[in-house]
Amino acid sequence: MSRKIPVVAVVGRPNVGKSTLFNRFLGRRLAIVHDTPGVTRDRNFAKADWGGHTFFVVDTGGVIQDSEEPMDRAVREQAMAAVREADVILFVTDGRTGIHPLDEKLAEILRKSPQPVVLVVNKLDNLPGDQTHLDFWSLGMGEPHPVSAISGKGSGDLLDAVVAEFPEASPDEEDEGIVRVAVVGKPNVGKSSFVNRMFGEERVVVSETAGTTRDPVDTPMQYHGHTLVFVDTAGLRRQARITDSLEYYSALRTARVVQEADVCLVLVDATEEMSAQDLKVTEQAWEAGAGVILVVNKWDLVEKETGTAPEWEKATRQKATFLQWIPVLFASALTGQRVRKALDLVLQVQAERHRRIETHEVNKALEDLTGHQPPPHSRGRPVKLRYGTQVSVAPPTFVLFSNLPKEIPDHYIRYVHNSFRARWGFTGSPIRIRLRGTQER
Repeated sequence: MSRKIPVVAVVGRPNVGKSTLFNRFLGRRLAIVHDTPGVTRDRNFAKADWGGHTFFVVDTGGVIQDSEEPMDRAVREQAMAAVREADVILFVTDGRTGIHPLDEKLAEILRKSPQPVVLVVNKLDNLPGDQTHLDFWSLGMGEPHPVSAISGKGSGDLLDAVVAEFPEASPDEEDEGIVRVAVVGKPNVGKSSFVNRMFGEERVVVSETAGTTRDPVDTPMQYHGHTLVFVDTAGLRRQARITDSLEYYSALRTARVVQEADVCLVLVDATEEMSAQDLKVTEQAWEAGAGVILVVNKWDLVEKETGTAPEWEKATRQKATFLQWIPVLFASALTGQRVRKALDLVLQVQAERHRRIETHEVNKALEDLTGHQPPPHSRGRPVKLRYGTQVSVAPPTFVLFSNLPKEIPDHYIRYVHNSFRARWGFTGSPIRIRLRGTQER
């Protein structure tokens, strides 16, 4: 797929600063950092951005080659799984201690990898004067990139080298007319059964055992002149609950699929209230800019005396503001009730994501809403929204120009957002509003 998000795996022996480098790439402290070797035993993954490129970074535990200690063996297996999954591998070494025998053993393994490997020499705090990294040419891994992860020195050049290794995206024209639909939700809410019912045949393995689906499975369908590619994903769990390496990489692949999807069908269990994890899954898809449809599966199991669709929907929409913009479908994969209606909703939501509003309509809306409620003054100065325009779709994104853009409070942006929604809908699609400055005449 043309929008595949690259994965960068950070590997190396213990205590070379992999987690510090991981945090540096993200711009925030996500991985635990400690001087004690072996603190990172599982892998963290998170999305990062650099130079207009979006990618996932995977932090791994320290690799101790040839050790048969159970923990060392488990960490090594997980790190090697990261290597297999990655598009680019960051091989991190310690410039203070020099080349270690464990570096040499790991280099021997990584030289056989088909993926590009970027050699990193960390802990060089006296850059650019320190030339210690030149010694690491002897590892046979190509040019060593000197950095100080703790201070950030050299990290920009390193990121430039990383993104230069990303595989080239295929032309967007190949994707024209294709709608990618990710079927996501907690484990065992019936995602595979729902996909099978939609296709009218067993396309995906179904089991009562949670977690049967490990890898995303692409299944294309022609519907009303559109190619819908359904991706049945592994269940999303909280990262703290992800233990074995298979399940971990299922979660990474699922997060990747959500980022690449046009529309996400978020399945929840009708026999339960929408949980915090359900909400997190839905929010993840919404924040990624995908269209979102909430599918309440197993509706045939709900006793009609104990709950109705309007009651469930009302209680759910109160859990988060963005839920009021998301269509809700009550369905049953077991009986087929309203399952095919999801296809029509997918096309409707995709159309909303690609809806474009003419500039004169945007400015008419701004004139009306500011006339009804102008932005609050800032330190006695009037704040004005001068004009606006829609700059992109999928999701619809508007840029508004103001004399004092930084002085417009969040609550007023929500007012603009809600006014746009009331006027144009954009049902099931997030919309973005950006502010820009303009000089007063």
